[in-house]
Amino acid sequence: MKLRNYFLGPVILSLITLYSFKAGEQTERTMSNKPPFLSISTPWADSLILKLTDEEKIAQLFMVAAYSNRGIEHEEELEKLIKKYKIGGLIYFQGGPMRQAAMCNRLQEMSEVKLLIGMDAEWGLAMRLDSTVKYPWQMTLGAIKDNNLLFEMGKQIGEQMNRLGVHVNFAPVVDINVNPNNPVINARSFGENRDNVAQKGLAYMKGLQSQKVLSNAKHFPGHGDTDKDSHKTLPVVNHLYKRLDSVEIYPFKELINNGLGSVMVAHLYIPSLVKEFNLPSTLSPQVVNSLLKDSLNFEGLIFTDALNMKAVSSNYKAGEVDLLSLLAGNDIMLFSEDVPTAIDLIKMAVKDEKITMEEIEKRCLKVLRAKEWVGLNKFKPINKENLYDDLNKLNYQLLKRKLMESSTTLLSNSKDIIPLKSLDTLKIASLSIGDGEYGSFNYYLSLYSSIDSFHIPFDPSPMEQKTIMDKLEKYNLIIVGVHTGDNNPYNRKKVNGSSADFLNSLRLKKDIILTAFCNPYSLNEMSGIDHYEAFIMSYQNNEISHEMAAKLIFGGMRTDGILPVTINSQFKQGMGIEQREIIRLNYVWPEEVGIEREWLSEIDSIVLEGITEQAFPGCQVLAAKNGSVFYNRTIGYHTYDSSRQVEIKDVYDLASLTKISATLIGIMKLVEEGQLNLDLALCDYLPDMVDSTDYMNLRLREILAHQAGLEAWIPFYKYSLSGGKPRYDIYSLDSSKTYRNRVADNLYINYTYRDSIFNQILKTPISTIGEYKYSDVGYYFLMEIVERKTGMKLDQYVQTEFYKPLGMDRTSFNPKRKFDKNDIIPTELDKTFRKQLIHGDVHDPGAAMLGGVAGHAGLFGNANDLAKLMHMYVSFGKYGGKRYLKEETVKEFTACQYCENDNRRGAGFDKPMINGKENGPSCSCVSYMSFGHSGFTGTYAWADPEDEIVYIFLSNRIYPDASNKKLTSLSIRTRIQEVIYDAVSKSKNRALISDSVKN
Repeated sequence: MKLRNYFLGPVILSLITLYSFKAGEQTERTMSNKPPFLSISTPWADSLILKLTDEEKIAQLFMVAAYSNRGIEHEEELEKLIKKYKIGGLIYFQGGPMRQAAMCNRLQEMSEVKLLIGMDAEWGLAMRLDSTVKYPWQMTLGAIKDNNLLFEMGKQIGEQMNRLGVHVNFAPVVDINVNPNNPVINARSFGENRDNVAQKGLAYMKGLQSQKVLSNAKHFPGHGDTDKDSHKTLPVVNHLYKRLDSVEIYPFKELINNGLGSVMVAHLYIPSLVKEFNLPSTLSPQVVNSLLKDSLNFEGLIFTDALNMKAVSSNYKAGEVDLLSLLAGNDIMLFSEDVPTAIDLIKMAVKDEKITMEEIEKRCLKVLRAKEWVGLNKFKPINKENLYDDLNKLNYQLLKRKLMESSTTLLSNSKDIIPLKSLDTLKIASLSIGDGEYGSFNYYLSLYSSIDSFHIPFDPSPMEQKTIMDKLEKYNLIIVGVHTGDNNPYNRKKVNGSSADFLNSLRLKKDIILTAFCNPYSLNEMSGIDHYEAFIMSYQNNEISHEMAAKLIFGGMRTDGILPVTINSQFKQGMGIEQREIIRLNYVWPEEVGIEREWLSEIDSIVLEGITEQAFPGCQVLAAKNGSVFYNRTIGYHTYDSSRQVEIKDVYDLASLTKISATLIGIMKLVEEGQLNLDLALCDYLPDMVDSTDYMNLRLREILAHQAGLEAWIPFYKYSLSGGKPRYDIYSLDSSKTYRNRVADNLYINYTYRDSIFNQILKTPISTIGEYKYSDVGYYFLMEIVERKTGMKLDQYVQTEFYKPLGMDRTSFNPKRKFDKNDIIPTELDKTFRKQLIHGDVHDPGAAMLGGVAGHAGLFGNANDLAKLMHMYVSFGKYGGKRYLKEETVKEFTACQYCENDNRRGAGFDKPMINGKENGPSCSCVSYMSFGHSGFTGTYAWADPEDEIVYIFLSNRIYPDASNKKLTSLSIRTRIQEVIYDAVSKSKNRALISDSVKN
């Protein structure tokens, strides 16, 4: 039906002139941008239409709703429509992929002309189906600068739809959401900027159609400026054509001019376009025929919006609304509720010459040509084998992560507080507000620093506010997370009222970083957000957004996201601060650094072999490259009874890792401050202790390189026993001022016994100086030097100067004072000295007799913390935006000190074997620049500056028996190291090949 058949007022007549001019203007530039199914020859479609009856041609124009979760009666109804009326297609809604595949196969089998299958999959199949990938909402995507990522998303969704036998995706939404109160579009839109919406929609469209899946731009001519839901009523758009053409219609024009396959027409009342009062745009020839087809020169498939929606169904009968949609110019009636009646009415309309059969044939041919383009002329049933795996491929999940990362938007950053620096000056609390999940946000924050977490609802009572305010009194930085539900994009829970008032009171007392895991419009009634120290918009509330926000706060990742909509007068569309500084570890999936996780699977096998052989009951394993932690796993249990699994937060007795993790960093710092010289002797620093002894001329460099002729270790505890039991004059069952140093449960030692330990050392003969012999003994003296020079106890010094600013909050001497005992891994069942299971106290007897703090042992920690320290070393002294040591200092200490003596050791650090000799501390794959250390309890830390690789292995191999040597005999640690290096090597080779191909 033509527009001229209607009564036209002056406004409509002027529009015809404008439409005609614009149609002529666009004809030339759209000739080469036809919909893809019209750009190829379609012999199957051209032949098939000649065989169809008139009724069958009409039936091809119907797409009926299908559900894979509604049971047999629903399927029987669909079978009747397919067999008797030969409808053209189905639009699938709720269900599961396996059920839908089985149902679709059955229905396609009984259809003579194969069905065109459509789905609303704006954020992927997960919009309708369980067990599939849920990509971000379109508003989240609107924050991304790189539109290539949206092309890749469209491509991936297209692949998934192909796998499931779906041919049309009713996406993207290209409505421009200029109305914050829009109840139905909202976060389904890319935002309020027409160019951003158009470019995002175009990228998404091209990705879909690259996979032979028809893209569908909706909801024409623009549903963005409405405050009513067309599912419930008929929304009104009160804009003149000039405004509509420059804003709402603009993205549709851009997609049409670039080969858009299909369009969905919205149920809207637009007085400036439609003369008839309250006539929905879907039923209006002015909108469909004159504007979309004639003016915009659109030749693709035109779908109605669902015809069961109240915007049309409340005023028109089922079947009647289908006829009116067809007369308006639509090609496919979507979600038709009464196909038999509709077909009869259309046949009657042909008879009454309201529409010609030639026009119906023309539209039917379009449908058939689209079917041929998507491959229905060569239909194959959906293969259900491996369907779940195929729909959830790893690269789909990786892109989802990249999309969430790229969307994270930094909107304010007073005094460049982000990324956080000087952690030692901060006492941080995490305050979660709302009814959404927030636990994973606190977890990812805790990977970087000690965080105490609290929660209040959106509307806290006065008592709740006071309670939380009192608890937050001792903190100077509050990371506030706003958390709403993440089930759908319609959640617009407002942050106002008591929660907003509470935050405004809190910001007057504390520094606040606000991180919003919610719709941006949730904050548009919230005052004071421009006064926070930093403001991050994360758009959605899920684990990935939590991870990305935490990494951004602490400097583990970059961001350049921009705000897609205006929140208030301070935070407008297009704003976003580019943050490019990475200063701390980034936690990634292996593939994000070019490593396939299959390459790392052998690590699990090696670890499980060790557990099975009872080399150790459990462990933590961490690997990082270039500051990105790509493997961070815990496997096994605290003990062989399997009662408590190892967790990331659990702490191990690090044993000799204490040397490089505590004492040595103190020595290095003192050397670069000019307070120590490695080539001076003990007598230069401890004259009162070593003068007139064989130890006085031992140089620090030789002690650190283990060629000072010292004994490996001295069993001090033996001298404190009588008849195999602790002497009462040395030990006490209870602590007191004299017996203040804890050795184990119910065992405390006289603090003056420290002097006896040093006397025993000085009485022990020295062997040949200059020959390599590993020894703990020198570190008793080194600790003494550090404590005298710094004026602090070793544990206090390293905690203040290194651990706290590095964010090593799970590292400590005497861990029972800081951690829950359940978080501490037990070590040996000591049958000789302490006669008990050592759990929470240092295993090394000498360190225990010094009260748990010694230069060679006593430190507890986890792999995550050690990785921070080792990354500081591998970065030559810098971490978290702070320089802890000078580059030349680190290089001096990590270099081989006496290679000419066939001694591989650095100054404190272990090194690879010289000239590739076997049975060294590392695999032969490491570079000679690498360095690290191992510990008696089953621990290991290694760093390699050449490839910036950090590797940590922590276990309690001495549980319950220290004589257990299987960890070494099975080469567990070095075999894992080989797997890591092999994976890194493969990734480098792949990158070289990729670069070669590009060039």
